[in-house]
Amino acid sequence: MTPADDLPSLVRRWTAGDRSAFDRVVDLLYDDLRAIAHKHLQSERPDHTLTTTALVHEAYVELSARTGPAWQGRAQFFALLSRVMRHVLIDCARRRNAAKRGGGDVCVPLDENRSGAAIALVELLSLDKALDQLEARDARLARVVECRFFGGMPEEEIAEALGVSTRTVERAWQRARAYLFTLLSAGPGSEPGTA
Repeated sequence: MTPADDLPSLVRRWTAGDRSAFDRVVDLLYDDLRAIAHKHLQSERPDHTLTTTALVHEAYVELSARTGPAWQGRAQFFALLSRVMRHVLIDCARRRNAAKRGGGDVCVPLDENRSGAAIALVELLSLDKALDQLEARDARLARVVECRFFGGMPEEEIAEALGVSTRTVERAWQRARAYLFTLLSAGPGSEPGTA
């Protein structure tokens, strides 16, 4: 790797509008991106039309249309990519539900240690709405959920991505889980008193 190809240099070039720099970032981190996509797809229905590779490519298309964000390194890039992948899957679920009008809801458990065979506890679309409510209340808590639950990132990487301590991430994860559990248990249109 040449000095012009190190991650910070590539990010600066992408931020300045160099699309080839973004392509190089994706090339350098492709295996990591596939791991994040695989984590996202673990909780999807077994007959999901997107594969790991397809989800990476959908996220690539989504991100490549943007100019580079102001992120500082791998952890922040992975957090951004995890968020984009979440939105790709939500859009896919919405299209599927629109086609079936209520049939085939996509479900995921609210446990970061879930497996693809786990019994689903929360509908993906309900979780998305709950995350939107959480984000309106506390954006950092929503970012922690996206990174940990959807992206499978360890607390240390989340802390680096968000510029906070690992202990702050641990507390945020506990608060976010409690908020989401209360919100999802209460049903649609409800909101917990405090987060």
